[in-house]
Amino acid sequence: MLSRIPFPVIVSAPSGTGKTTLCRAVAKREEGVRFLVSCTTRPKRKGEVDGEDYRFLDPSTFKKWIDEGRFLEWAIYGGSYYGTLRKGFDSSLKKGFDVIADLDIQGATKLMGLYPDAVFIYILPPSKDELRRRLKQRASDAKEEMAKRLFIAEEELRSAKTYQYIVVNREFDKTVEAIVSIIRAERLKSRRLRKPLEILEWRS
Repeated sequence: MLSRIPFPVIVSAPSGTGKTTLCRAVAKREEGVRFLVSCTTRPKRKGEVDGEDYRFLDPSTFKKWIDEGRFLEWAIYGGSYYGTLRKGFDSSLKKGFDVIADLDIQGATKLMGLYPDAVFIYILPPSKDELRRRLKQRASDAKEEMAKRLFIAEEELRSAKTYQYIVVNREFDKTVEAIVSIIRAERLKSRRLRKPLEILEWRS
């Protein structure tokens, strides 16, 4: 078997599109993929589990970790802090896992410079009306918060063209399969071979 270089898979989407759930499902379905849980200061929603959906931190702890350089990237989205821990990200890659993480546009843009070989996937809702419906289903989000998230989503869509892949999330299972297919195809690219000359062994 040819040895290959593991790579990050960064998934972004407007709030309410289900990117975190998608990433977790991809990691469960595809061997060799590890889902990296992000940190946030936003309040925990009903049904969310600390350490599985997010690592929920208070603002003072988050800022302290920023000062200590623990975050690979961090950003403020909708008034709350979000960030990716450097240690978990790098250690997973070193262990040979492809790392999948859900980041907003700001965080993804930072990683485009740090990891030029990473795979960037933008998830679109079927329509603006569907996105609005999904946000309304979140009882924890006030009307003002929903309006803010819709506005941010519209602004972010302009940056979606900077991503390598665009996937419309019409049906959950099909979207998961689409992301898995992207990862499998990326693994076959010759530039991801750890020792490109190994391919010569197949000539004998």
